[in-house]
Amino acid sequence: QVQLVESGGGLVQAGGSLRLSCAASGRTFSSYAMGWFRQAPGKEREFVTAIRWSGGSTYYADSVKGRFTISGDSGKNTVYLQMNSLKSEDTAVYYCAADSLGSAVLTGLKQWDKYNYWGQGTQVTVSS
Repeated sequence: QVQLVESGGGLVQAGGSLRLSCAASGRTFSSYAMGWFRQAPGKEREFVTAIRWSGGSTYYADSVKGRFTISGDSGKNTVYLQMNSLKSEDTAVYYCAADSLGSAVLTGLKQWDKYNYWGQGTQVTVSS
């Protein structure tokens, strides 16, 4: 089975930085894209950022644009999320996702239910 595992979460003060990692394990697979979503307490899961491997195009939610950067290695099905200038509203569980079927790519990469592989999430808490 394919597993995605996030790491790098933790507690950080507002204005600080964190770098999240997501790596795949298990059977080999190819993905068209990978992305990050987050879910804050009492809120719905929301799109954060994604990268389409073909061409390396990246996409960001307006709330994180200019502060967060996604990068990765398609051959390793690995993706990173560099988070700078963190705000209290960034507090959430962050999930990585992979699209091996193309469904997310075909629908714009921003819909969580179009990805077919998910990690268990890592908690990011930003204190003020």
